[in-house]
Amino acid sequence: MDKLKSVLSGEEAARKDDKTVLETVNEASTLGWGTRMKGFVACFVVGGACAVLGVCLLFLPRIGITLFIVFYTFGNLCTICSTMFLMGPMKQLKRMCDKTRALATALMLTCLVLTLCAVFWWKNFGLALLFVILQVLSFAWYSLSYVPFARDAILKMFAVCVR
Repeated sequence: MDKLKSVLSGEEAARKDDKTVLETVNEASTLGWGTRMKGFVACFVVGGACAVLGVCLLFLPRIGITLFIVFYTFGNLCTICSTMFLMGPMKQLKRMCDKTRALATALMLTCLVLTLCAVFWWKNFGLALLFVILQVLSFAWYSLSYVPFARDAILKMFAVCVR
C-alpha cells in the first residue's frame, strides 16, 4: 500500500531521478544465472565468430585488411563484454581497473582504438597490423591476470629463456 501511495504522490519518480547512472546500470543487470550464461555464451560466440570471419576476409583484395581489422576488433570487444554477463557490468569494470589489471586494461583498450584509427583516419595498414598484434598480446596478458600465478609463471619462463 505504501508503494502505491508513493507512486501516486510522485515520490517514487523523484526518488528514481536521484539515482546515479551507475546505480541504474547495476539495477538493470540483475539477471538470473541462466540468462547470464546465455548472454555470456552468445556474446562470446559472436566475438569468436567475428574474429574468425575477420581472418577469412583478410584475403579479399583491396578491402580485406580493413574488414579483418574491423571484425577482429569488434570480436575482441564482444569477448570483453561477454564477461560482463557473468559478473555484472559494475563488478567487471571494477576488476578491470584493479591494480593488477589497470595497465593491461589501458593498453588493451588503447590498442583497440588505435587499430581503428590506423585503418580509418591514418590509412596506414602496416601500423594497423602492428596494433592488431599488440591487441592480441595485451588481451592475452589481461586474460592471464584472471588465472592465479599465470603471469608470474610466464615471466619466470621468459627469465629462464633469456639466461
